[in-house]
Amino acid sequence: MKNLPVLLDVSDKTCLIVGGGRIATRRAKGIASAGIRINVVAEQLDNRLQKLCEDSGGLVSIASWQQSDIHADYVFVIAATDNHKVNRDIAAACHELGVAVNVSSDHSLSDIAFPTVIDRDPINISVSSGSASPILAKLLAGRIDSIVPAGYGRLAELVTSYRAKVNEVIQDPAQRKLFWERVLTGNVAESIFSGNADAAEKLLLKTLNQETGELARGEVYLIGAGPGDPDLLTFRAYRLLQQSEVVLYDRLVSDRILEQINPEAEMIYVGKKRASHSMLQGDINQTLVTHAKQGKRVARLKGGDPFIFGRGGEEIELLAENRIPFQVVPGITAASGCACYSGIPLTHRDHAQSVRFVTGQLKDGTVDLPWDQLVAPDQTVVIYMGLVGLPIISSKLMENGLDPDTPAAMIEQGTTLDQKIHCSTIEKLPAIIAALPVQAPTLMIIGSVVTLHESLKWFQPPES
Repeated sequence: MKNLPVLLDVSDKTCLIVGGGRIATRRAKGIASAGIRINVVAEQLDNRLQKLCEDSGGLVSIASWQQSDIHADYVFVIAATDNHKVNRDIAAACHELGVAVNVSSDHSLSDIAFPTVIDRDPINISVSSGSASPILAKLLAGRIDSIVPAGYGRLAELVTSYRAKVNEVIQDPAQRKLFWERVLTGNVAESIFSGNADAAEKLLLKTLNQETGELARGEVYLIGAGPGDPDLLTFRAYRLLQQSEVVLYDRLVSDRILEQINPEAEMIYVGKKRASHSMLQGDINQTLVTHAKQGKRVARLKGGDPFIFGRGGEEIELLAENRIPFQVVPGITAASGCACYSGIPLTHRDHAQSVRFVTGQLKDGTVDLPWDQLVAPDQTVVIYMGLVGLPIISSKLMENGLDPDTPAAMIEQGTTLDQKIHCSTIEKLPAIIAALPVQAPTLMIIGSVVTLHESLKWFQPPES
């Protein structure tokens, strides 16, 4: 590591910027919020830079730079002129006086580099490449910025306001550490992130006072894992999976998503296959309640979206009856994910003006669906879990008037690295699928939008 990242208190100190253009203005804007006085020496001055300087309490000198402008009491100097020789002379003068300098045009002459800052005041996250690639550092900072909730600053303020009280109540350092870890990764933090500061403060006080019953009650996160690609997890889903202590997951959750879970979490498999349930739904519901009442943070991880053929409503009903806090985190449903990854838009001006989602699970050896409604014109039909019932689905749709030549696709393990797309007609698709070792999960799309698959699927460059 060439550069040592440090946090420097520059409040009530003074710096000097030599130069009055775009780069000088950008540097001034980046440091002004730290409470530093900004003096500027420049032959010409950007109006924004002049205002930043004046607002900071600094001085502006409209003149050419002179060596006497450098003083040893400057906390640092920024050389930001468009003249390389002048910048080098400024750096030399600073080095002679032992003043730290940043040369915008030549990092080899710089003692300090200014990082890209992600501001969650009072928390700051800095990203720097040590001037090797400022653009790369900025891009990386942008990605970090997008996944760090704005509420972290408010969470830090809450901690600050209660630190003294917590130190007084919990005098053992080890116990105090455990308390803060619980607060910062549990219900208190989530209340802050959700914008409910009052609830967060009450929860913190209840936890601190160790009120019986409230302290023992945990929380449940009903999380949609999406159709398989871990990149489709929401930021909130990822964050909650990282802090969960118990995770109940089903067979539709891909291995790559399971890798995103807190490695210390207790993993409970509750997958259900046709006629083979590792845990009945009622037992799943009760398991969530049991672990939450033990004060644990419990994640129920479900493929797709928990409220679309996921029985999520049944699970949270029992949680509500037991007064257990819960969050529902939506996921990208299989219909949307698989359609996008297959180049099959579910609606299209020239093909379909509506879309219908149904489940094709067998019940008592048959599939019970509103067949007459599924053969409506200008409609896309999406059938979840229709692999086993495909022959019945095909036959019933044609019996109710669907043209045998209607395009149909069976998408196998959609959005994953093993995705396969089988396209044909509603009449011929069952025979094609029967001849192949198709692996669940699958999703079926019926309608003329399927014909767009070849032209709209993601472009892949030819192999060299």
